[in-house]
Amino acid sequence: MQNSTSWRSFRMAAWLGWVIESNWTDPFLFAVYSIVKPISGAAILVVMYGIISGGNFDTPLFPYIYLGNAFYIYVGAVMTGVSWAVVDDREHYKTLKYMYIAPINIPIYLLGRGVARFITGSIAVVITIAAGIWFLNVNINFAEVDWLLFIVTLIVGVVMLALLGLLLAGVTLTVARHEGFIGEATAGALYIFSGAIFPLDVLPAWLRPIGYFMPTTYWLELLRRSLVGNVAAAFPTLANFSDLQILGIMVGLSIFFGTISIWVFRWCDKFARERGLIDRTTNY
Repeated sequence: MQNSTSWRSFRMAAWLGWVIESNWTDPFLFAVYSIVKPISGAAILVVMYGIISGGNFDTPLFPYIYLGNAFYIYVGAVMTGVSWAVVDDREHYKTLKYMYIAPINIPIYLLGRGVARFITGSIAVVITIAAGIWFLNVNINFAEVDWLLFIVTLIVGVVMLALLGLLLAGVTLTVARHEGFIGEATAGALYIFSGAIFPLDVLPAWLRPIGYFMPTTYWLELLRRSLVGNVAAAFPTLANFSDLQILGIMVGLSIFFGTISIWVFRWCDKFARERGLIDRTTNY
């Protein structure tokens, strides 16, 4: 019975999230927006890199930066997608209180709401990488890609990001104002400390341990290695670790942060219920 309730909660939440994400315009305009947005974001990074490097796009640094930026789209999309469901339902549609009395599993429901952002994020990632291959000479030899490593890493990483989003959703339940910025602020901080666009060696020595403690650091490293193997040799940050070692560290940190996320959400959920925050809108 519990499994059927969880699956129903997840399935209906995923459908609801997609309807909300895609109903603001007609399909053609939505498709154009889905294409233009990621390409525009990547173009800003390419212009900045071109100015700093003097137009040298042949070094391993460029695919390192480009692929890190491309896959980092998932971080903001998945984490924010899960946590933003609280803002949407409580502030915009004023239906969160009804969700709590419905026969659904709330954490599973919130995770399901993040599926729509995962889908749109996946579209953005594919478009960004395709644009890099076709127009910017990002050299990915698909015959040499380690597909097993790529798929396993991607799945583990997305689950980890979803659980972090659940943690942010719990915090959002307890925050009265500016709750909409929690996901974006967290994603922005991880952008710096995860080696998304530059190796951790660039950071001051006293800040690097933060990056080494983030599972997203190892997630991005493995995604790069699975697609472009020579990246590990070009950047010595994690070059002393094998793929299997990095995968083990990533899984271990993901379990650690996932456990904390579940515990934090349960505490915040209990706190919000006791303080009457479930149906309290700020109109702000």
